[in-house]
Amino acid sequence: MSKQTQVPLEFEGDQLEGVLVGRRDNAPRPTVIMFPTVVGVSELELGFARQLVELGFNGFVADLYGKQFRGASRETMHGEMKRLLADRAALRRRLRALFEQVRGLDGVEAGSIAATGYCFGGLCALDLARSGADLAGVASFHGLFDAPGLPPQPITAKVLAFHGWDDPLVPPDKVLALATDLTQAGADWQIHAYGNVRHGFTNPGADKLGVDAVKYDALAAERSWTSLINFLEELFG
Repeated sequence: MSKQTQVPLEFEGDQLEGVLVGRRDNAPRPTVIMFPTVVGVSELELGFARQLVELGFNGFVADLYGKQFRGASRETMHGEMKRLLADRAALRRRLRALFEQVRGLDGVEAGSIAATGYCFGGLCALDLARSGADLAGVASFHGLFDAPGLPPQPITAKVLAFHGWDDPLVPPDKVLALATDLTQAGADWQIHAYGNVRHGFTNPGADKLGVDAVKYDALAAERSWTSLINFLEELFG
């Protein structure tokens, strides 16, 4: 049975509060940092984290905005996302601070950490890898691919990106640009593209948003999750 632990972090004036989801025995395990969608920590990511616990990992759902934004409107959260995206160097510092925090938590194998992310969180997972962080690997689910515009660092983490080919937020030229950037950084990378699939394909509630660009796809969700499990077994098996 899993347990959830609130993990506070003060970062540059923001009061963050991530959630560590793990086993009750607290024995050290490989851990997956999960960067949420634009709306922040939600049951979606917590549910994914609980699935990872059943597979023998910890899941750490990161809070990028601050605990006061838990449950805020999408309009508010889009504004907060734009605030973080406006300064990618500061965002990198935030991601590195969260990474260092997770490495020091009880129950976490400090040398066995991966990161995943969804939508905006996918960009965050990629940016953490781009920072040169000592991660085993990162996986981006329907993430944003925009480069940070910062001095490039060698990428030591293995990189896996799951992408809906019909995602209007990330057209083919951005996919090719990501491949070029990862190659130049010396990364071991994969990009899995799913035909006729749009943004947000892992979220069963995506269709309720009424946004044409965002659509749940059960088959792509299953395929990408199975591939993630295989990836984690490669990293930590």
